[in-house]
Amino acid sequence: MELERRFCDRHQLQIRAGDAEKASKVTGYAAVFNALSIELWGFRERIAPGAFSAGLGDDIRALWDHQTSIVMGRTKSGTLRLSEDDTGLYFENEPPTSATHQLESIERGDVDQMSFGFRVLEQEWDEDDEGQLIRTLRKVKLYEVSYVAFPAYLATSAQMRGEGRQIDEQFGIIPEIPHEFRRAPDSNNAMAMTRARMAQRKRRLQLLTLE
Repeated sequence: MELERRFCDRHQLQIRAGDAEKASKVTGYAAVFNALSIELWGFRERIAPGAFSAGLGDDIRALWDHQTSIVMGRTKSGTLRLSEDDTGLYFENEPPTSATHQLESIERGDVDQMSFGFRVLEQEWDEDDEGQLIRTLRKVKLYEVSYVAFPAYLATSAQMRGEGRQIDEQFGIIPEIPHEFRRAPDSNNAMAMTRARMAQRKRRLQLLTLE
């Protein structure tokens, strides 16, 4: 099943070591409300407060880098707890004892960011005062949250799969811009992708400088 995927790196993960009686616990935010993304495919995106609320009782997994073979927790079993607050989608995760290497990577700061996989149920398209197209996610169905080491903000390639939908290797399904907001000759799309590549390179340089 193809999902859309987005990334959150604004809030560092916190880890509390376990002992003989309590399991280790990782806490943080998988998504942040009202934070504009960089320009993706000719638009920027934000998540409205309450976008996840309707589905927080669903059976949602915590994965390692979106790998279904490495399940770090699950709401059904109580090892993953999700809630919304004023900041965004908050989570508490008690990984299995077999996740020793993953927990070490989080504790060392090698892996300190989150991603989430979802499908859009309600969305809104608009333009800001500068003519920038904005997509607001009003209601989504959440399937999984994932620990990721270096979330890419630019897809390197896309391909068509099923029903003519474009699939991005990093972001999943590419959303379709409504006809009334399409202004995109191919050259404009190319310019948008160039700007996104420049933003990604700038971010990589900033991270390398901090190391």
